[in-house]
Amino acid sequence: MVQEVSHNPLRELPSVDLLLGRPAFSTTLLLYGRDLVRVQIRSELDRLRAEIRSSKTAIDSLELEHRVDGLADRVRIGLEEAFGAPIRRVLNATGVFLHTNLGRAPLPPAVASVLPGLLDASCDLEFDLESGERGDRNDSVAALLAALTGAEAAVVVNNNAAALVLILASCARGREVVVSRGELVEIGGSFRIPDILEAAGVGLVEVGTTNRTRLSDYEQAIGRDTGLLLKVHTSNYRQVGFVESVSSADLAELGKRLGLAVVVDEGAGLLRPHPAPQLADHTSLSEVIAAGCDLACGSGDKVLGGPQAGLIVGSADLVERCRRYALYRAVRPDRTTLVTLESVLRLHLAGTALPLDRLWPDAAEHRHRLEWVGSKLGAEIVEAEAFVGGGAAPAQAIPGQALALPESPALLEGMRRTEPPVVGYIRHGRLVLDLRTVDPADDETLVGSVLEAQAALEP
Repeated sequence: MVQEVSHNPLRELPSVDLLLGRPAFSTTLLLYGRDLVRVQIRSELDRLRAEIRSSKTAIDSLELEHRVDGLADRVRIGLEEAFGAPIRRVLNATGVFLHTNLGRAPLPPAVASVLPGLLDASCDLEFDLESGERGDRNDSVAALLAALTGAEAAVVVNNNAAALVLILASCARGREVVVSRGELVEIGGSFRIPDILEAAGVGLVEVGTTNRTRLSDYEQAIGRDTGLLLKVHTSNYRQVGFVESVSSADLAELGKRLGLAVVVDEGAGLLRPHPAPQLADHTSLSEVIAAGCDLACGSGDKVLGGPQAGLIVGSADLVERCRRYALYRAVRPDRTTLVTLESVLRLHLAGTALPLDRLWPDAAEHRHRLEWVGSKLGAEIVEAEAFVGGGAAPAQAIPGQALALPESPALLEGMRRTEPPVVGYIRHGRLVLDLRTVDPADDETLVGSVLEAQAALEP
């Protein structure tokens, strides 16, 4: 008589090498490598063995296989906790287009589609194909920026804070810079204008009061140590009521009369005046240059709609001074930034619609989108406000319509766990999804993610 061997789940556990060959681990292997995944699998197998030993009920083969199948998720989660999860594509349904936490400006699809061919091989970034000689990495974007803003010259660095530091250091290091007290703002990441001036090695001279600064305040503050006059766009900070400030044109006229350079930190990278009423009060780089200011700087990843970059435009001699200053080497952008920025600038030059323009959609087309997506999700159409974001027009709401579901923090959280995640917001007892900040090409994907999150909540 043959004696039955009792079932021992510990003996049925697969080996580490066998698990490594399973398809469920393929993505994790690509992200973290074989060695780290192997170590994490061993750790999770040890944990599973401990669970089996401590179990008070018998574990059959079906239950064991179920637990083994769950190892892939446990290994992935363990590695993400240790090394961080990879950056993921997210559908932004918040109504804030330039959402700082969600990567700010999404690139136009036409730009994103050409990037692989410019990044997965060599390119002529600093090479003149006609002469076979070395070129200048700044030439292409500089010519485009000059054409779009009316400036004599331009140079690009890796962000707008770097642009301002480079301008101050190259044009006024060891001297004083005159700034309105009402413009000494704090920008993202707790960086303050006085700190930036200090880092650039210039002295700060505040003029005016918090709410009112006149041209005479600048005149009275100018002395033998004055290096330049600086005007700063106040980004997310706004004053209303009893306020007064000096225009770029008036400051430029004063600078020319006294032989001082005038610099304007425009901030958002608005190249030309925008037709939207919410941006009507935001002075563009081209307007600053037309007003007679010597230099202006702004961001590439805000209203311009490109990659993170700092744009410096203005007179040829001062731009060249910035480019030749030793600090430029430390803050100049890389190939990815420059080829992306060039592609976006060419769309501006051609007058092509950019993703930002989704904030002001055709009413009939937007209504059709809302009705289609709303019918799939069981959502109603409600009035909602959208915003440009990124420090541009912070107090200027864009009226319109969005979709609303019943308030559900659980659903809001669940949508962030789908693939791709969807980010909305809760307001006035509703979970709101604003399609103006979602590419219409992603509507079906958004529907699928939200339905998946809804299904996960069903009992």
